[in-house]
This record gives sequence, structure tokens and C-alpha cells, in this order.
Amino acid sequence: MTFNKTRIFGALFAIGFLVASLSAYGAPLNSNTASVSLSATLAESLTVAATPSSVSFTLVSGGTANGSAPVAVTTAWVLNRNRTSVSLVGYFSSATAALTDGGSPAITIPTSEVLGRVTTGTPTTYTAFTGSPALAPAGAGLGLFTQTITDTNRAANRSDNLDLQINLTAQPQLPAGTYTGTLSIQAQAL
Repeated sequence: MTFNKTRIFGALFAIGFLVASLSAYGAPLNSNTASVSLSATLAESLTVAATPSSVSFTLVSGGTANGSAPVAVTTAWVLNRNRTSVSLVGYFSSATAALTDGGSPAITIPTSEVLGRVTTGTPTTYTAFTGSPALAPAGAGLGLFTQTITDTNRAANRSDNLDLQINLTAQPQLPAGTYTGTLSIQAQAL
């Protein structure tokens, strides 16, 4: 049996062409790559909630009266990475008139006679609202806590009870009456 070289080369060429054609149709075909930019923002937040919204005192002439209930204060935050602390402050708008009878001339109870404590913060014993922490008017505030912020508590909250007293030993001649005032509680992140 004789083989014709031309036929053999022709057959081999046809087989090679057929194999090449089949592999081109069976090989994967990839598209271009599309890109999508993602952007996600978690906003910083710092909030304070206090309950009850009203505390009453049965004043004692020349003595000390406790508030009707502790003020439960919840401070919550989500902070960025450059913040190092959260502080909570209680304050009145005036050092000379934490509470007033509203008369003319007004009779007042100064911040030196209103005391607070936070057993889980600072101060842990009753202390007058006579400091000047950040956020408070001069002589009308009290720092309630300072929390160090680290990578483990950038998003956190804490609950503290603020106990209040009014001590009238320095003002034994305060006239009978109803005295009202507003205690502001505010947090600051540094």
C-alpha cells in the first residue's frame, strides 16, 4: 500500500484546521472588566437621654432634701478614630440662680446649694454644681463622667444614675414657696 504524501499532508492539514476550529469555539471568551466604586458613610453621633424629665424636692428649711428619684442618664456614641474621650456634664444657666421662685425680685437657690453624684462616674459623693467644666457657664456645672475612647468602644453607650440633693444649711431663712429651675445634661466628645 502506497501512501501519497500529498494526500497525507492534506489530511493532516484538514485535521489540524478542524482541531483548531473546534478549540476556538470551545475555549472561554472573556469580556472587559467593569468597575463599580463603593462608598459607605457611618455618621458620628453623640446623644444623651435622661429620665425622669422632672425631679421634685420637699425642701427642709436649713437642711438637706433628696430628689424624688435618681435621673437615669444614657449616653450613646458612634465616634470617628480621632476621638479620645466622652464627657458628660450637668449644668444650670446661672451660678446664682439654679432655682428661682419667679417673683420680683426673685428669690433664688444658687448652684452651690444643689448637689449631685454619679456613683458610676465622677463625683461619687454629693458635690455642688459650682464647677466650670466644658459646656457649662462659669461656676454653674458639674462633670459627671469622662470615658476614655479606644478602638474597643468607638460605638458604645453607658447608663448612669444622677442623684440630686438641695442643701439649704447656708440659707436657713429661705421663704416658703415653689422654686423651679432647669438642669441641663450634655455630652462632649474630644
